[in-house]
Amino acid sequence: MSGRQRLRLGYGTNGLTDLRLDDALGLLAELGYDGVGLTLDHMHLDPLAPDLAARTAQVARRLSALGLGVTIETGARYVLDPRRKHGPSLLDAEPEGRAARTRLLITAVQVAADLGAHAVHCFSGITPPGTDCDTAWQRLREALTPVLDAAATAGVPLAIEPEPGHLLATLADFHHLRTSLGSPPPLGLTLDIGHCQCLEPDPPAECVRAAAPWLRHVQIEDMRRGVHEHLPFGDGEIDFPPVLDALAATGYQGLTVVELPRHSHAGPELARSSIEFLRNAEAATRGVTAA
Repeated sequence: MSGRQRLRLGYGTNGLTDLRLDDALGLLAELGYDGVGLTLDHMHLDPLAPDLAARTAQVARRLSALGLGVTIETGARYVLDPRRKHGPSLLDAEPEGRAARTRLLITAVQVAADLGAHAVHCFSGITPPGTDCDTAWQRLREALTPVLDAAATAGVPLAIEPEPGHLLATLADFHHLRTSLGSPPPLGLTLDIGHCQCLEPDPPAECVRAAAPWLRHVQIEDMRRGVHEHLPFGDGEIDFPPVLDALAATGYQGLTVVELPRHSHAGPELARSSIEFLRNAEAATRGVTAA
């Protein structure tokens, strides 16, 4: 990694849900993070509550004062439907359900533009029971088209994430969507390093190299092969120095965001230990000791 810019590290607010947003941002700046993966949710910049523009402006001022970059994440579990996790999705059986998710993503694009975020993250959702594969892909394309139009107007990339168990689960699925849409410039990739370990046929470092041209957002955590469970660093199977070296070699300039959504009870401590782990892993690629 010698001579390359170090990675810009962030931490996801979905792993800090027991903290007020202002306190979470202050914590990350104090720990030395470069930015934050901000999930739009009821406790952190609610996208459906009144006065969103004014609240977004307030967050923008706080980010600027702390020197934090930001990416917008849209994986809140119950922000649209209090009874269905991640529902409705872009694949929902009901047109109004799909439209609600599309509207949320368009709102996220506007928030991202107002915050100067480097990308908006999203995912396809799980194929509903009784829906054939061709219909599911068609719904996804149709639901994403207005979001991509908004992203093009705002100048903010839309970074879709391959998610285990979803219609779009792998890097191959991302390329299927991309080519079927005609490779629109606003469409990029969220690469989750743990998901690569969990599901992809190639090692995570090779996934990074293969994904480099489309990389717009990166999430990172430890994971085990075949088990979709986000783990603190050191609790899984990933060899991180080669992954971080591959990321640095791509020239990727966005945030690499720690993704531990089921560990909010220990969020402050894990935020501290995560940045120490990642900076030490970076240093290991250079054969030096982290500062």
